[in-house]
Amino acid sequence: MKKRMILLTFPGILALLLFVVFPMVQIIIPTLSGQGSFGSLYLNFLKDTYNQRIILRTLWISLLTTIIVLIIGVPLSLWIARMHHRIKKILILVILFPMLTNQIVLNFAWIILLGKNGIINHVLLSIHLISRPLSLLYNNTSIVIGSVYLFIPIMVVSLLGSLSHLNIEVEEAATVLGAHPSTTFFKIILPQISTDILTGVIWVFSWTMTSYTTPQLLGGNDDLVMSTLIYQQAMTVQNWTLASVISIVLIIISVGCILIIRSLIKLLDRRVAHA
Repeated sequence: MKKRMILLTFPGILALLLFVVFPMVQIIIPTLSGQGSFGSLYLNFLKDTYNQRIILRTLWISLLTTIIVLIIGVPLSLWIARMHHRIKKILILVILFPMLTNQIVLNFAWIILLGKNGIINHVLLSIHLISRPLSLLYNNTSIVIGSVYLFIPIMVVSLLGSLSHLNIEVEEAATVLGAHPSTTFFKIILPQISTDILTGVIWVFSWTMTSYTTPQLLGGNDDLVMSTLIYQQAMTVQNWTLASVISIVLIIISVGCILIIRSLIKLLDRRVAHA
């Protein structure tokens, strides 16, 4: 039986080695064998204040996007899960629309909406809420807006399964016993979906950290993040070694942040359960 299991997993392990591990080794080796001391390329990159600002900007955008998606996605998922199954199917299709549409098309739609001559500024000017167009495009704000819209479906999909199977009678019993809705949510609903929340948070954070299309189209050339910096170094400057260094740093930071988020959510889950 064990031999059969090993044989069944062998193609997957082989594919993992060929398409993940081997390319990673090819990327890492040139960054360690370059001129200077061992790891000097990484130290030089991290010491540069310009690169530090890009790293902090990437982390800030990813964290802010994840928080906003979490705040919107959890109530939205709970609301959809309680709807009639026919309406639920329609709502799920609407929510999944960004995932069914090319990211470039979605980002160009946001350019039309957020531009100084765009729809949002036109409406605000027409109702005299502003006296001149707002700068909503080609900055961190536009990146966050585009990322939130793009990744809300991921959070909703990760939560809908568990929310659909929650026993509503337990919530009704808590309400009858005098529990406040917020108490019911934090002490009954939240502990049961904490694992799915963790999954959604990790997906949203990691995809935002490594996203390229949205920061490139909505952020412009002034507000670079690590993914757009990698592209700039590789395709414009033709410095593939530095692009590899940035890629490895991005991977390490992403994994480290995911482990921290995982620990924080588990700690919060334990506190909620014992509150």
